[in-house]
Amino acid sequence: MLSVYVPSGNSLERRPVENGTIPPNAVWIDIVRPSKAEDELVEKFVGIAVPTREEMQEIEVSSRLYVENAARYMTATLMCQSDTPVPKTTPVTFILTAHRLLTVRYEDPKPFTIVENKVARICPPNITGEGLLMDLLDAVIDRAADILERISADIDGISRDIFEPEADQTGRSRSYTLILKTIGQKGDLTSKVRESLVSMNRLLLFLANEAEGLRWAKDTRLQLQSMQRDVASLSDHVSYLASKIIFLLDATLGMVSLEQNDIIKIFSVAAVVLLPPSLVASIYGMNFRHMPELEWYYGYPLALVLILLAAVLPYYFFKWRKWL
Repeated sequence: MLSVYVPSGNSLERRPVENGTIPPNAVWIDIVRPSKAEDELVEKFVGIAVPTREEMQEIEVSSRLYVENAARYMTATLMCQSDTPVPKTTPVTFILTAHRLLTVRYEDPKPFTIVENKVARICPPNITGEGLLMDLLDAVIDRAADILERISADIDGISRDIFEPEADQTGRSRSYTLILKTIGQKGDLTSKVRESLVSMNRLLLFLANEAEGLRWAKDTRLQLQSMQRDVASLSDHVSYLASKIIFLLDATLGMVSLEQNDIIKIFSVAAVVLLPPSLVASIYGMNFRHMPELEWYYGYPLALVLILLAAVLPYYFFKWRKWL
């Protein structure tokens, strides 16, 4: 699918591609899951090659950031579906050529919708592909910051569930299972955000070097530097969240281990408490003929008292030693 945006006053108007013709004043060409015919149409219009999906998934820096036929190719890994239970990352290629921006993608990252709505309302009348690229990159960084803020709030909630349990302990084993699943989900989401920020940092560094050679405006270079600082600070925050997630995982496993130890201790104490009464009962359950206690009038009550004492005394001994 091709989306072409052309200037219209103080906004960008989205126009359909009719009769296989792209408007010559198109500033932004957004290519989403393109067909072979659409690839050929764009390549003929701009005079450069459009990378395939397989080429976009290459992880080498030389395959993601390069210059070819005076066009700047930049592929970054962006977050996608981060608000769903199955977040994922997707490669997106930004191509700058002749002050025109081409974007190639196979998913729908939220920053694209944000920028599309923004430029449809208002944008500079002389907007270029470079300006659109800055808006998109800024939206990507803002989106990563929003995701990290949500992860941070969720982690704080998990921490309270672990270290500030409610008075009612019913169903704690089940809650620990849920906590472990939540920690795993937040850890997976955090690692995906880290991957996205690493690719963004490389892209911004490449773009900063190209901006110097292309003599971009000072404001644009300052904006690039600001975004680089933002990405660096977000990367530090990701490291902090990752370490906190590991700490909470270890703490949860420790709490589970303590709960299991308490259960095993109860069974162990019960076994020790019941052992002496079993011994007394087994002795007086023997069928020997000459057992003096069998002839006593108070023999049976005495055996019951011995069994009771044999059970009670170990229990209070454990309480006195604070083993229970």
